[in-house]
Amino acid sequence: MSTEVQPLVNAEATPKKKSSSGSLRILQYIGFRLVLLFLTVVVGVYLTILIANMGGFVDQIMRGQIRERITLQVQMNRTYDTLTPEARSKLTSEMIAVEEDRLGLNQPFAIRSFRYLKNALTLDLGRSLNMTSDTGSKQVRLIILERLPPTLVLFGASNLLLFFSSLYIALALSRKYGSFMDKLLIGLSPLSSVPAWFYGIFLILIFAAMLRWLPFGGMVDAPPPETTIGYILSLLKHMILPVFAWMLSSIFLNIYGWRTFFLIYSSEDYVEMAKMKGVTDRELERKYILRPTLPNIITAFAFVLIGLWGGAIITETVFNWPGLGQAYYHAVGLYDTPVVVGITVIYAYLYALTFFFLDFIYALVDPRVKVGSSGN
Repeated sequence: MSTEVQPLVNAEATPKKKSSSGSLRILQYIGFRLVLLFLTVVVGVYLTILIANMGGFVDQIMRGQIRERITLQVQMNRTYDTLTPEARSKLTSEMIAVEEDRLGLNQPFAIRSFRYLKNALTLDLGRSLNMTSDTGSKQVRLIILERLPPTLVLFGASNLLLFFSSLYIALALSRKYGSFMDKLLIGLSPLSSVPAWFYGIFLILIFAAMLRWLPFGGMVDAPPPETTIGYILSLLKHMILPVFAWMLSSIFLNIYGWRTFFLIYSSEDYVEMAKMKGVTDRELERKYILRPTLPNIITAFAFVLIGLWGGAIITETVFNWPGLGQAYYHAVGLYDTPVVVGITVIYAYLYALTFFFLDFIYALVDPRVKVGSSGN
C-alpha cells in the first residue's frame, strides 16, 4: 500500500517545489535589477551635482555675487549714511555671513554635495537660487510643474507624430524595396543629421520674417485669446514651426533605420515559408514581421515617452517655448544648481523605471525572452 502512495506524493510535491524555486529566482532577479538601477541613478545624480557646481567653483561665484549685491545694497540704502566706515563695513560683513549661512556656503562643498544627493534622491528638491516669485525664492517642484505642460504638449505631438509616421512609412517602403520613393527617402536621410534648432532658425526666417504667415515664437498670442477655441487655435499655430523643425531633423533617418530593420526580418526563412503558403501581405506583416520586432518597437516607443519629459534645450530657446528645456537652459546660465539637479533626477528615475519594466514587457510579448538567472 505504501509503495503505491509514494509516487503520488512525489508527483504532487515536485511542481510545488519547482514553482517556489522559480518564484524565488524571479524575486532575486527583481531585487538585483532594482539595486543595480538605483546605484546607477545615484552615480548619475551625484555626477550631475559635481558638474552643476563645477566641483565647488560655483560656490566662489555665488560668494562674489553675494558680496557685490550686499555691498551695493548697503551703499545705496540712505539709512546707513550716518554709520562710520568701520560700522558700515562690519554691517556688510555680518549681512554677507548671514546670507552665506542661509545658502549653506559656510560648509565645505564635499559635505554639502552629499546633502544635495540625499535631498535629490528623496525628491526634496528645495528652492531655486535665482528664480523668484511674490513670496520669495521659488520651489523647484513648482518650477517643474509649471514648465512641464508646455513641454509635454509640444514634444508629445512632435515625438508621437514622428514615431508613428516613420514606422508606417518604413513599413510601406519595405514592401517596395528599390522603388523610386524608396530611393528618394533613403537619399534624404542625411538631412536628419542637422539638429532641429538649425531647421528652426531657417523656418522662422522664411515663414515668420519673410512671408509673415506664422509667429516667430512663443506658446500663444499676446495677449492670450479669451475663448477656449481661440486659445487652442493660437496654440496650434505656434506649434507648427517647432513641430515641423523637429520632424525634419529626425524623420528621414528614422525611416531609414526602421526600413532596414523590417527588410532584415522580411528575409527570414519563416517569412519566405509563409509567402509560399499563400499568406496575405497584411497578415504577413502583422504576424511574421511586426510580431518578432515588437520588443524593439516597444523599446523605441518607451524612450519616446521618456523624451517627452526632457524637452529640447536649444530648440525651446530658439522658439521661445516656455518648457523644461528653456528652464534648464536658464538654470545652467544662472548656476541654479537645485533646478538642474531637480530636472535631472526626475529624468533619471523615469529612465530607471523604464528599463526595469521593459524586461518584463519583453517576456510578455516575446516568448524567446526569459526573466531570471536560470531562464524562468
